[in-house]
Amino acid sequence: MGGMERLLEVMRRLRGPGGCPWDRAQTHESLIPYLLEEASEAADALLKGDSQEMAEELGDVLLQVAFHSVIAEEEGRFSYEDVERSIVEKLIRRHPHVFGEGTAKTPEEVKARWEELKAEEGKKEEPCGLPKHLPTLLRAYELQRKGVDPGSAEGLRAALKKGDLEEALWNLVGLFAKRGLDPETALRRRFQRACQEG
Repeated sequence: MGGMERLLEVMRRLRGPGGCPWDRAQTHESLIPYLLEEASEAADALLKGDSQEMAEELGDVLLQVAFHSVIAEEEGRFSYEDVERSIVEKLIRRHPHVFGEGTAKTPEEVKARWEELKAEEGKKEEPCGLPKHLPTLLRAYELQRKGVDPGSAEGLRAALKKGDLEEALWNLVGLFAKRGLDPETALRRRFQRACQEG
């Protein structure tokens, strides 16, 4: 036995009789902070580009998938196979230019079609169409990228002149959105530079 099945078996053992008391006590809800933390650590590793660290941190993210899948399996809600099937079907459905008759020549066309297909599927969205656990800076970026209350250079100058830092930050994020640059990743990269220099 290898691959994902081995990881699932380890998780089943940890959650089973005689397993780990901490692992057995966890729920979908209690694991949310760990999922967010592991995703952030994986993002940091990807920006650093260290292959060993990338593999380790992505493994921690995969652990979260296995953990939630085993909990759901115990509850009779879904299994890892359902998780895998769902993403495979979604990838095929949302890439008609690869698996069907559609066409898309640029990344922008692909992204636009992805959003259209998502809307056609009736995907339920959170308020403003963004997940509530997305980092706030990234939520502001995604919202402005969709054209909702977009910031501008003029707005940034006016906000700084008034000393309204909240409005200035919103407008600064708007400048990132206009250029298609993710401010969360940019700030994460700058943070790493500061830590290396310090």
